Amino acid sequence: MKSQITREDALKLLKQYNQEPFHLLHALTVEAVMRWFARELGYGEEEEYWGITGLLHDIDFEQYPEQHCIKAPELLAAGGVGEDMIHSVCSHGYGICCDVEPTHMMEKVLFASDELTGLIGAAARMRPSKSCQDMEVSSLKKKFKDKRFAAGCSRDIIRQGAELLGWELDELFSKTLKAMSACEDSVSREMESQM
Repeated sequence: MKSQITREDALKLLKQYNQEPFHLLHALTVEAVMRWFARELGYGEEEEYWGITGLLHDIDFEQYPEQHCIKAPELLAAGGVGEDMIHSVCSHGYGICCDVEPTHMMEKVLFASDELTGLIGAAARMRPSKSCQDMEVSSLKKKFKDKRFAAGCSRDIIRQGAELLGWELDELFSKTLKAMSACEDSVSREMESQM
């Protein structure tokens, strides 16, 4: 899997359709988490592809929430994104808003970690440190079990994602938390430079 679009062009494309700081932060976080997973799981040579797919995964969500993963192929193709990456982007909406099944390891990781990064981010904002770097898996599990907390983050999708990967929930929690902790500072710096 090779990326046909540079990161610089991908970021421009993302910002063409996303201006909300919340959406930009989510895109940058998922990109960094995907890069971490690529290295961690032995797909280091595909890190750029994993990262850019993470960066662009919600390209249509801000302007076309009712057409999420349906409008994306058109926006991505117009921006010079190849068919394989378009498939990868759309696969994170499998069974939710489209029928593109995640088949590659990268697509399964994106499906599993997308919602979870939202839950971890919300939990981090509630902490005195405002960081996930001092968060334990046990405290994340409490937030996961509390259905009222970050109610927009689907627990079913997170569970499904862990199953797709063949991982226990604890493993998915632990790895995604490590990934977010590792990239939190660099994502914050990039967000500041984007504003």
